[in-house]
Amino acid sequence: MKFFLLLSAIGLCWAQYYPNTKPGRTAIVHLFEWRWVDIAKECERYLSPKGFGGVQVSPPNENIVVNNPPRPWWERYQPISYKICTRSGNENEFRDMVTRCNNVGVRIYVDAVINHMCGAGGGAGTSSTCGSYYNANNRDFPAVPYSGWDFNDGKCTTSNGEIQNYNNANEVRNCKLTGLLDLALEKDYVRTKIADYLNNLISIGVAGFRLDAAKHMWPGDIKAILNKLNNLNTKWFDAGSKPFIFQEVIDLGGEAISSSEYFGNGRVTEFKFGAKLGTVIRKWNGEKMAYLKNWGEGWGFVPSDRALVFVDNHDNQRGHGAGGASILTFWDARLYKVAVGFMLAHPYGFTRVMSSYRWDRNFQNGKDVNDWIGPPNNNGAIKEVTINADTTCGNGWVCEHRWRQIRNMVAFRNVVDGQPFTNWWDNGSNQVAFGRGNRGFIVFNNDDWSLSTSLQTGLPAGTYCDIISGDKVNGNCTGIKIYVGNDGRAQFSISNSAEDPFIAIHVESKL
Repeated sequence: MKFFLLLSAIGLCWAQYYPNTKPGRTAIVHLFEWRWVDIAKECERYLSPKGFGGVQVSPPNENIVVNNPPRPWWERYQPISYKICTRSGNENEFRDMVTRCNNVGVRIYVDAVINHMCGAGGGAGTSSTCGSYYNANNRDFPAVPYSGWDFNDGKCTTSNGEIQNYNNANEVRNCKLTGLLDLALEKDYVRTKIADYLNNLISIGVAGFRLDAAKHMWPGDIKAILNKLNNLNTKWFDAGSKPFIFQEVIDLGGEAISSSEYFGNGRVTEFKFGAKLGTVIRKWNGEKMAYLKNWGEGWGFVPSDRALVFVDNHDNQRGHGAGGASILTFWDARLYKVAVGFMLAHPYGFTRVMSSYRWDRNFQNGKDVNDWIGPPNNNGAIKEVTINADTTCGNGWVCEHRWRQIRNMVAFRNVVDGQPFTNWWDNGSNQVAFGRGNRGFIVFNNDDWSLSTSLQTGLPAGTYCDIISGDKVNGNCTGIKIYVGNDGRAQFSISNSAEDPFIAIHVESKL
């Protein structure tokens, strides 16, 4: 009995770090700005059969409607109420999505915007996605309700009430972030209103939360809110399961606030990961893939079991947030696939894949002046995600998660889950390879010359299908075949001009 109690105590303190995915599912995808009806379909037709663990969805709560510029993506980060009512759909559609995704083993993680309400300049009226009245100037949000007592105006010491100095932790957490009305999260009333919203989502069946702007909230205030949360819905989750928590903390170093302050609440978004990996794969600043041998904590990242990692996210793929010019995105498709392949093969962190929409970029003086553009739409109504005959998406949706190379690397990660990082090889430059125990092996050529060499894979002898150039279909391979000998070695050849300059094999791609 003592042993059992010890185990359950360990289970509880680990809970908020565990993604609540089904066993053998190791990655989630951010279906940025998708409608709930499209996500429900995607769970059933694609994500579940392809082994994805879950979906991060855009904020489901009522937000301000911004018409200048017309319906930007960032309006969804300006709450008006906690009603489930947005351009992605209403509460019934949200419930249907959560039910259908859970029923096929795909979890839903909600982007929770709880640091603030809409911008101070948001005016007054009913320009909101569900028609709720608000008066930003008076701090009046009757649909919650919040009033002037519930905001941090009195606690901010800067001249204009805005964050001015990121080396002052009080300012970063008590003042307005880009004009957004900062909630007084030390008040039990405010904490309870937020917890009521999150508990409503938990009762519907969500598996966890991305906490937006966590750096702008005191870790203790987040903790107090999390302590009010219920366990997950036992229709789909084991009794006593806690919501998975990952906190948006942009910590590239050199500021007053560090990611480690938030470890007690859950995982944190490791923004250094994509920024550094982009620099290495672009070969900027003398970086080489050979240096990735000690990737992870060895690069100054947060501990693996506290990290939520990604190559790009909805902010930094359009120059917002963190990472700067080194961030790789779908616009840089060839190198992007290399980066996502490396992320999914490497054991560090819990991985999230991005799924985007295209927009008309317009660079002026190095800045995309169209970085505000919202999702594909007809007069403001988000367009359906259509599926083409070749399984790509139409209507302006990029669907990186459907790219063969990315989808098959999600499967690779599932197959090698729990296996050690082994058999590292490099040429001292940008040709590298590594294995995951005796279950998977991957080789990259990011040099300007061809790779041709024999490597120890650690895999059982046999013929394998390279899952980057093709698929294993009915026992045959539509791509390159790799022959592993009785000694575990195989010959690899990768041209520097290959469409995808990497090869990956795993025990389930064996022919």
